[in-house]
Amino acid sequence: MSSTTGTVERAFEAALYTDTHDALDAGASILAADPSADPELARRGREFVAAAWRRGWQPADVVRLVRRDLDDVHVRLVSALIREQAPDDRARGPRWTAQVEELAAAGPPARTDRFTHATTVLELYRLLLRLPSLEPLDEPKRHESRRPASRMLTRIRALLAKAEATGFPEEAEALSAKAQELMARHSIDEALLDAQAPAKDAPGACRIGVEAPYEQAKAVLLDAVAGANHCRAVWNEAFGFSTVVGFEGDLEVVELLYTSLLVQATTAMTRAEAAQRAGGRRRTKTFRQSFLAAYAHRIGTRLAEAAGTQVTDDLLPVLATREVAVTDRVDEMFPETTTTRLRGVSDEAGWTEGAEAADRAQVRARPPLG
Repeated sequence: MSSTTGTVERAFEAALYTDTHDALDAGASILAADPSADPELARRGREFVAAAWRRGWQPADVVRLVRRDLDDVHVRLVSALIREQAPDDRARGPRWTAQVEELAAAGPPARTDRFTHATTVLELYRLLLRLPSLEPLDEPKRHESRRPASRMLTRIRALLAKAEATGFPEEAEALSAKAQELMARHSIDEALLDAQAPAKDAPGACRIGVEAPYEQAKAVLLDAVAGANHCRAVWNEAFGFSTVVGFEGDLEVVELLYTSLLVQATTAMTRAEAAQRAGGRRRTKTFRQSFLAAYAHRIGTRLAEAAGTQVTDDLLPVLATREVAVTDRVDEMFPETTTTRLRGVSDEAGWTEGAEAADRAQVRARPPLG
């Protein structure tokens, strides 16, 4: 065993397998005293990252958990490790590649003294070492004929961004209604292409962050969006995400629509709270929880109504086949699931305001698409 490897091993033995601060300090002191061990320490970090991938984690999942449980300096460190490990990784799908590319925004880790840096590294490695196994998400291959669909998604994304930015409800409604129409057409076009293709696509899956606060209401909202777009969502409360299962085009739409509706809900909630305070009434966490719960419930109702108007009789067999495939994939990935009851919904004003905001959230019935 080389001296640098021995230094890292001694530090790991001292710090990684207990949760005490004294153990962490002991491990950090060992590393700080031996600068020659830095390359080996970084190599071991890349190994921890690769091990996380083998256990089913993806870059966004790891960064989300590090951000929740540790600090920004740890986020920067793990982002750098993921980028450094990427050239040694096997080929991944476009969603994975996009996640890695987004990590560049985190910036490099800040320079600190050796002991502080070693402490940060060991805290991060403790978390990576203890990651459990998750359901693996393999991105399905897309047919070459579907490349033009990305232009459709670009249009949808632009419309939703404008709807979120405008201060005029009527304009937001028109923009989001157009986005909804394009989403429905995109989903149906994907279904028809799949039915006509000689080798059909299989359902895939992606993870979407559902983070505190008010994560229960957010999970309900995501479930409603997924269901209306021929997908299924399974919430992992412990790690702050939902796994959405569906066909690739539908998954992209769910990500777009959920993000947009969540932005609109947060904006509407902030305005509602300001109005409540102006009226002399203080609002609390229960107001916000009730607001988002009502918003999610009402959005779910309206999305389901809107989705029903998009399906013509000739499309029913195609969509039914896809629904069976999605259900089978969910059962395969999650043989055991439980239901969760939404808690903390007790503020009448919050519920009323949330339902009214959902009614303004531009989800309306439209003529069926051919």
